[in-house]
Amino acid sequence: MRITFHGAARNVTGSCFLIDCGGKRLLIDCGLYQGNRDLDEENRNGFGFDPASIDYLLLTHGHLDHCGRIPLLSRQGFRGSILTTAASRELARLVLLDSARIQEEEARYRNYKASKRRNRGEAVEPLYNTLDALNSLDAFVDVASFEEPRDICPGIRATFYEAGHILGSACILLELEEKGRQRRVLFSGDLGYDGRAILPDPAPPPHVDTVVMESTYGDRLHKSLTPSIEELYQAINITIARGGNVLIPSFALERTQELLYYLREGIEQQRLPHHLRVYLDSPMAISATQIFRRHRECFDEETWAVISAGRDPFELPGLEIIRDAAESMALKHVSGAVIIAGSGMCTGGRIRHHLRHNLWRAETSVVFVGYAAGGTLARQIIDGAETVRVFQEEVEVNAEIYTIGGFSAHADQRELLNWHSRTGAPERTFLVHGEEKAMQALATHLKATRVEMPCLHESFEL
Repeated sequence: MRITFHGAARNVTGSCFLIDCGGKRLLIDCGLYQGNRDLDEENRNGFGFDPASIDYLLLTHGHLDHCGRIPLLSRQGFRGSILTTAASRELARLVLLDSARIQEEEARYRNYKASKRRNRGEAVEPLYNTLDALNSLDAFVDVASFEEPRDICPGIRATFYEAGHILGSACILLELEEKGRQRRVLFSGDLGYDGRAILPDPAPPPHVDTVVMESTYGDRLHKSLTPSIEELYQAINITIARGGNVLIPSFALERTQELLYYLREGIEQQRLPHHLRVYLDSPMAISATQIFRRHRECFDEETWAVISAGRDPFELPGLEIIRDAAESMALKHVSGAVIIAGSGMCTGGRIRHHLRHNLWRAETSVVFVGYAAGGTLARQIIDGAETVRVFQEEVEVNAEIYTIGGFSAHADQRELLNWHSRTGAPERTFLVHGEEKAMQALATHLKATRVEMPCLHESFEL
């Protein structure tokens, strides 16, 4: 039995872990690297294994950094089954088709730019295309329910547990047997935290001898949720009172749905104006919200109470859904409203148009509710840039800027340690999905287990 780390190794993207057991090969996740150009090139490098040799893929959840290279895996020869929850399957479909569209558009743009140069070089091909994404979806198989063991093949059993990160997200327990030896290996996937809206808390983990655990926020604690909600309401009330727009760059999966939930709650509790106009200007977020509505089995008791009272947890009186590009462009004439649009880091999407039309206005507020990587437009604004470049135009930053840190979908250091403490007394813990600084900080608190921080493509005997 062996485990090999083909992604998210001292890095927060590209999750991909290979298990060899009894002549069978399983992947846990097959994610896309995201970030700078070097990571884009890493996506085009070999997986570190032959895709045709993989028998099964188990998917923890539908975020791009966990599922984004599945179409490439399929195109290069993978013919096995992909097991995941029904909600993750639907979200992965949405994410993969959108990713394929972006890959195609990026390739067309780069080829267009190259066509204007004398030395054009070879044409750029997309990492994968829409047909590749559609073909890969045929391999998905739904897992019936959480905490129900499933025999994958002789010697390998899998059990999915609620991870509380996004809709349908799971931790995965593998029970492995080879030549009389048995191992229990638990993959955390991405862990959420207790007390969030919509989703249940992460399930208590089983006792195991090996843990593979994310460490995204292994070196810090989150701001608590209640004051973060209060700060959001305050920012909206102050901005609307002075006639400005509130721009919220938001991730389409989970963050947008949480925002709709809390905006509805604020209006019902009369902490926000009843007549508040809210524009959801993100086709992907709109589709994701529809998927949320279809998978009520994933909701927590608090959200079920809203539904039982005959209310839609994501519906509010002044909500307008914007799908058409022309309708989105017309929002430049709007004032005194909340506009939620992607992308969360302002690297693309419709939010950039709204920033161009509003960022220079002193009455505007921009509210950041998610992580902003270095070098992104969001990070430049958060770090206090006086002007930023949007669509080849220099725009002054006169708007009021809010950074509200309590809405993270990842467990912080305290929550990670609490989850790990409930796994029994694991002999070994592999830290993944984090920068080395975060891993080192988390490792100092893991005294009763042997901690490993694997490098890319590094392999270990189980």
